[in-house]
Amino acid sequence: MDLLLWQLADSAFPAGGFAHSGGVEAAWRHGEVQSAGELAAFIEASLWQFGHSSMPFFTATHSDPDAWNDLDRLCESFTTNHVANRASRLQGQALLASAERIFSAAGLHQFRRRERPACCHFAPAFGVLTRSLGLDSASAARLFLFLHLRGLFAAAVRLGIVGPFKAQEMQHGFAPRAEQILDQCKNITVEEIAQTAPLLEIWQASHDRLYSRLFQS
Repeated sequence: MDLLLWQLADSAFPAGGFAHSGGVEAAWRHGEVQSAGELAAFIEASLWQFGHSSMPFFTATHSDPDAWNDLDRLCESFTTNHVANRASRLQGQALLASAERIFSAAGLHQFRRRERPACCHFAPAFGVLTRSLGLDSASAARLFLFLHLRGLFAAAVRLGIVGPFKAQEMQHGFAPRAEQILDQCKNITVEEIAQTAPLLEIWQASHDRLYSRLFQS
């Protein structure tokens, strides 16, 4: 299981996450994230929003993969930001396509094409995948949050907001805070989902109107 966790956490795993900035690029272009301190504040807000809006979908599908279709439809209705919605769909579909090719089909019967939900949003798909691969809920949830955190710092480095060494230093420093957020959000149900950072939503929604773009979202 440790080797499987490391494989899924590896940046070489082709899940499509590095094509998206999680709103960092739009916030940077609008002058809201220009320094390490502003980046830290953005990431703090993003982690809390992730814990309240994405983690419940992951938790619910990991607990009950048979509810995947219903939860995918709920995720589609909840994700009204068109940029975030598109990113979630693309990452979910990329995750499923990679899983089908990389892992044994016998252990991933829910991932057969005829059984896929219409949208294949990332959070529910990640829950089903990790459950199918036999990862326990706690380890999979920590991996899910880590991928989000790493993706934000990776985007910041590629945009030149901070350098790679500073980003790694900040990511290491965020570990205790990320654990705290995970602990406080792990039991949130899909009936309690919420967007906690409206400014992040506004910035990310403006991504398509940027004059030039490095990321898809």
